[in-house]
Amino acid sequence: MRMFKFFSSRFKILFSIFLLSSCATYYQSSYTFNQEFERGNLDTALENLQGRSSEANGKKEFLFYVNNGLVLSMMGRYEESNEYFEKAFLFGEDYRKNYLYEAASYLTNSTVTRYKGEDHEHLMTLYYKALNFLKMKMTDEALVECRRLNIRLQQLSDRYDSNTKYQRDAFVHTLMGIIYEVDKDYNNAFIAYRNALEIYQDDYHRLFQLDAPEQLKQDLLRTALLSGMTEDFERYKQEFGRIDFEYHSPEGGELVFFWHNGLSPVKAEWGITFMVTRRDNWIYFTNAELGLTFPFRLDNMNESDRRGLNSIEFFRVAFPRYLERQAHFTTASLSFQDQTLPLQLLEDVNKIAFKSLQQRMNLELSKALIRVALKKATEYQLKKEDKTLGSVLGVINVITEKADTRNWQILPHSIYYARVPLAAGKNVINLQLKTQARQTTEHQFIYEAKKGQVLFHTFSSLESGYPQFSY
Repeated sequence: MRMFKFFSSRFKILFSIFLLSSCATYYQSSYTFNQEFERGNLDTALENLQGRSSEANGKKEFLFYVNNGLVLSMMGRYEESNEYFEKAFLFGEDYRKNYLYEAASYLTNSTVTRYKGEDHEHLMTLYYKALNFLKMKMTDEALVECRRLNIRLQQLSDRYDSNTKYQRDAFVHTLMGIIYEVDKDYNNAFIAYRNALEIYQDDYHRLFQLDAPEQLKQDLLRTALLSGMTEDFERYKQEFGRIDFEYHSPEGGELVFFWHNGLSPVKAEWGITFMVTRRDNWIYFTNAELGLTFPFRLDNMNESDRRGLNSIEFFRVAFPRYLERQAHFTTASLSFQDQTLPLQLLEDVNKIAFKSLQQRMNLELSKALIRVALKKATEYQLKKEDKTLGSVLGVINVITEKADTRNWQILPHSIYYARVPLAAGKNVINLQLKTQARQTTEHQFIYEAKKGQVLFHTFSSLESGYPQFSY
């Protein structure tokens, strides 16, 4: 008896450990890497990443590539970074569903499938790749990424035909304008900036409460003038209230400064309990609190599954949700000579991530409901044949009911930018970061510029809040 209690207690401990580990999110399972990255220990973070090289051939392949690419980019190892980003791009181009794993996901959960990446994550892959090329002064190669971005945007627009969905990206169009302008293709730069303005006005204002930055308006006016579009130039001066706008060619060079502020949200798991009702040949899964109802036809199922589903009264479903990590800093500015330029919000990656998941929530819930319903139906049938085995399957079903919490978690929370005129020769520029409590942190940079040269710089503030997981 004593021996039985000993093994029984050990079994309970092991079972609890297994259950808790099965509840760990992707963020928590990669905690060492995340911790080192968030502390700015990039060498250690990279070492941890590359120590898991087997992921390059597994279900986290896309995340392995983009995480390596981003860390290497922050370390200034742009060529190596782009090798990983290219692999991530090709992964997205060649992605094919493995239907065996898809079928298995209905018996376990979505984590058995390869993570294919969110829409905005694939766009950000090309953003970083183009930016790496610009920093290496490889404009032609950056233009290739620009064309790839354009194709990806068209695919996104084709996939969603509702103006309530994230289907156009103003930030990407602004980046395309910057790249064209570096290439002195002012006509295409103007078109890209104009597209960006339209998206800010029509989509971003409504979806993300984000308006076009003033810098973009200046870019649009400048390229309209440089491309000889006089009528557009005059019209936009009136629209922007910039009647006195004049453009003077800089005597020196120019700096395009990107500020990556904070860290993007992480996915966690959320459980919803559904009541089950039946009417004719339909079964309805309902959560009155959230106003959710999902109907399924019973006559499309075999007799065994129908009987199993008819035995269910309620059950819990797990699906992913995002947890925001509040950025530590709220504003930033650049000071040089006697001028101060505010860094302007260009892209709210955090809000876009939330919107992307929201857009496919009905699909996520439908898949999760089918998964749990099939599990319950199988459990019911097995209990009829063997009560013990049916109970064991019930425990397994509870353990394997898990949401897919994978996402590219080291993206910035938001992206800001400014264009700074540089004198030929040495330039000293100060970056000032401020928190909501008006506490300030300063950094100083020195740039050597030649006449007509455009330099690119990215500064990342990794300080952010810790995601508050709950179960």
